[in-house]
Amino acid sequence: MAALPEGTPCWADAMFTDLDGAKAFYGDVLGWTFGESSSEFGNYTTAYSDGKAVAAVVPPMPGQEAQSAWCLYLASPDAAATADRIRANGGEVLMGPMQVGDFGTMVIGKDPGGVAFGVWQAGNHEGFEKQGAPGAYTWAEVLTREPGKADAFFPAVFPFGVKRMDTEQVDYKIFQVGDQPALGRMKVGPDDLPPEAPSYVSVYFAVDDCDAAVARVTARGGKLFFGPMDSPFGRFAAVGDPQGAAFGLIDLGKTAGDMPVMADA
Repeated sequence: MAALPEGTPCWADAMFTDLDGAKAFYGDVLGWTFGESSSEFGNYTTAYSDGKAVAAVVPPMPGQEAQSAWCLYLASPDAAATADRIRANGGEVLMGPMQVGDFGTMVIGKDPGGVAFGVWQAGNHEGFEKQGAPGAYTWAEVLTREPGKADAFFPAVFPFGVKRMDTEQVDYKIFQVGDQPALGRMKVGPDDLPPEAPSYVSVYFAVDDCDAAVARVTARGGKLFFGPMDSPFGRFAAVGDPQGAAFGLIDLGKTAGDMPVMADA
């Protein structure tokens, strides 16, 4: 399998204090099963959908306290060089570059507006084995209070082309790898995120039925933040799990309305 083009979303994981609780929740909501925890790598535990690797969950390291959150990783042919560009463009490197056995090399960074994300230079672990189908990753958006900083930063760190949604209703751009959409960028205001919540990358997982999945989320102690709402891309909702990690759900098969017009940014 050829290496993924630089900047392509390639993996997602999240840290949970209650790992068993997270496995039960996502197993119920998304139908995931889980492999054996890898004690060599801090009990990192891979999630599977139909036997294919789709994400991972991990407990915090001893002494580490962190808010549970999903982290999206973008592919890089050289994690150290990407880390240098993160710093050179006003971002912050929080972790790494760190080699993870034979699996690959990781970096955790932040853009100048505080949006955390991961970088992955693949070794044996090339990333998602399934995408764009129920139970798997399908899309992600940078939700930021400071869109100007994100717009300057991400295309400087990764070889992204930029398109904008040609509407005054929402400030939305798409970062592209070649002619393929890779990552959305949406401006959020005080009504979209509470003041204590950081700007973040919202990771979307596909489901067969968005309304039924939302019902499973709330029945399991999670929260509904927005939706479900119909769109040209699918019926979607923004939710949170019981440990506070926000994510999106989308039924790709239930679309409504015309696709938005995109223009050069």
